[in-house]
Amino acid sequence: MNGGCPGEPQGQILARSVDGQNCTHPKGARPNVLPGSIRLGLLVAAVPWIALWAQTGDRASTNQTAGRVTLMYLGAAGWQITDGATVILVDPYISRVLGPRPPGAPPFVRAPGDTRREYGMDDAAEPDVAAIDARIKRADFVLVTHTHYDHVLDVPHIALKTHAKVIGTESTQNVLRAYQVPEEQLLTVRGGEDYEFGSFSLKVIPSLHSPLDHKHYFSSQTAPRNLKAPLTLRQMHPEGGTLAYLIRFRGNQILVFGGMNYIERELKGLHPNVVLVGAGASRTEIYDYTGRLLCVLHFPGLVLPTHWDDFTAPYEASQQPAIERLQSFVHEINAASPATRVVIPKFFQEIALEPPQR
Repeated sequence: MNGGCPGEPQGQILARSVDGQNCTHPKGARPNVLPGSIRLGLLVAAVPWIALWAQTGDRASTNQTAGRVTLMYLGAAGWQITDGATVILVDPYISRVLGPRPPGAPPFVRAPGDTRREYGMDDAAEPDVAAIDARIKRADFVLVTHTHYDHVLDVPHIALKTHAKVIGTESTQNVLRAYQVPEEQLLTVRGGEDYEFGSFSLKVIPSLHSPLDHKHYFSSQTAPRNLKAPLTLRQMHPEGGTLAYLIRFRGNQILVFGGMNYIERELKGLHPNVVLVGAGASRTEIYDYTGRLLCVLHFPGLVLPTHWDDFTAPYEASQQPAIERLQSFVHEINAASPATRVVIPKFFQEIALEPPQR
């Protein structure tokens, strides 16, 4: 029998193969460390979720699971991850400005009553401070995967408001320096670091940006030092390198991506039980994107799609077209790892996890 993923059981019937290698769990086996509990405002892909998914209001649900890790989707690639004591934000982007759309995205249709200003790349877009303050009450750490405006626009205000440590590339930190975020709050990383923070530990993983515009996207630019705020969208848009993060938190291992790509060799040896997977359309430019990812990660118990919504639309707008496009991603997960649970998160609704069973 051909060798499969690292640690794959041998001598059993396997459900699937990739490039002639055994690359999925044995039939009937549970995926790696399935979470013990998933609660509050979730939709599992096995049910008719398209008809059931609905927009949420402005108020987040009350955390009634103190001590457990909860995840909350902020839209775009943004998440809040907390155990009630430590609050970690990933790519928090609340402002949802009407900015330029990603290459290849369908045209934006402004809904009746949407009076937001439209921004070009050479316009200085100010964060929506009122919206941020209404939804982000505190943060201890902010993790930024790369420096695009839909990942970093709101981070300077959040950092100044909460005094959180911001972890990201030199490009990200140069944007924050432009807004006078104190140097002691900035932790610059390159990928490969594995840091202990007491309540959690963090492995920084080199990664790749989404292959936008039919693989034509490429950026080696880094936001330079000595920028002066307010910055234009173009000034805060150099990618500056892309990172993923493995967060080890109260027995959970949560792997977070900020886009639709990865470096397979950098993921070998990881065993996350929860993965936030970029599920936008550009993933289809990557060979066997979903199958290879699940294989190398030993078939995590829970997958949460991220960066799939229309982040140029306000929160109250319908996301039905984006949800329908997401069906193909759900089918990919189900085909590659039938026992993996896929949950489509609602905005600002909590997903509570119990420590995985070992």
